[in-house]
Amino acid sequence: MGRVLIIGAGGVGTVVAHKMASLPEVFEDIMLASRTKSKCDAIADSIGNNRVKTAQVDADNVPELVELINGFKPDLVVNVALPYQDLTIMDACLECKVSYLDTANYEPKDEAKFEYKWQWAYQERFKEAGLTAILGCGFDPGVTSIFTAHAAKHVFDEIHYLDIVDCNGGDHGKAFATNFNPEINIREVTQKGKFWENGDWVLTEPHEIHKPLNYPNIGEKESYLIYHEELESLVKNYPTIKRARFWMTFGQEYLTHLRVIQNIGMASIEPINYEGKEIVPIQFLKAVLPAPETLGDNYVGETSIGCRIRGIKDGEEKTYYIYNNCKHQDAFKETGTQAVSYTTGVPATIGAMMFLQDKWKKPGVFNVEEFNPDPFMEQLNKLGLPWNEVHDADIEL
Repeated sequence: MGRVLIIGAGGVGTVVAHKMASLPEVFEDIMLASRTKSKCDAIADSIGNNRVKTAQVDADNVPELVELINGFKPDLVVNVALPYQDLTIMDACLECKVSYLDTANYEPKDEAKFEYKWQWAYQERFKEAGLTAILGCGFDPGVTSIFTAHAAKHVFDEIHYLDIVDCNGGDHGKAFATNFNPEINIREVTQKGKFWENGDWVLTEPHEIHKPLNYPNIGEKESYLIYHEELESLVKNYPTIKRARFWMTFGQEYLTHLRVIQNIGMASIEPINYEGKEIVPIQFLKAVLPAPETLGDNYVGETSIGCRIRGIKDGEEKTYYIYNNCKHQDAFKETGTQAVSYTTGVPATIGAMMFLQDKWKKPGVFNVEEFNPDPFMEQLNKLGLPWNEVHDADIEL
């Protein structure tokens, strides 16, 4: 049915390549490209049957991207590289007249900050070119936004309170490691917190607000309010929301390591001079930490991610909790990765499927909740991320 170019060969790229290769009726031709071609080759070899072609590309370099895209001629580029590279890949897609999908919004490399404004600014260019750009098609953002769209379409007349809850109840056996790119992960969780309330953003200190929450099959875990990018698009697209927050669990050992890393300057994004060479501390730290794609082998336990929503239906207040649990062991058995990579890679695959099947295709730049959630929700159940619903129960928030 279609040709897809995947850019990025980390844990998420591994999952996307595996899942697409298992669906030849949708993904006829697949190419996997990254800065290090040997990583792509290893993934392709693990899949076998010559299902995945490979290539080398520097995703910071628009002319290199253009040459690769024009050579392969994909119907869609799936960006699972670094968030710093979103704009260069979007520029290359515009030049080559190819549609685009990613899993995380753009971050400037020299500032620990993420907003959609840079990518939303491409709206008219993609619209005029007749191309589709699908933003934030991972799990959070991604499935959490689709869960919200599903709730708005089928459960509520108005959503008033939205809490996205993200728990990793797994254990990888390492003293300290991050479940996705360490540089991005540490930048994300050390920022000030932020949530939406009564038409404005409220800022908090990092990890200032926290409380214990109960997660299905996992139990009680201390959960911390942080800022996450899907809040920005959800409050824009669902203006009845009075308050929107994002909660994530962290173990005490993780937080202790994080404080030490910050206190000794290893989380800094400011370049320093070391023996006559300029290095960025957080990039050096990334080089010595375990790669996220290597964690799956000994990972046990599961993730639980979902939306806890309060709103109005037929004039009455109701609550709704929709979530997915994913076991690290199951993810590793299928794709050789841990559940955090799996829960991001599967939705990216489904989003690409939605585009190729003309279910999510319209000119412009869109967050996933702006498309019909129903066919996406159906594929979640089929492709390894089944969802569960709880109506009118205590959602704790």
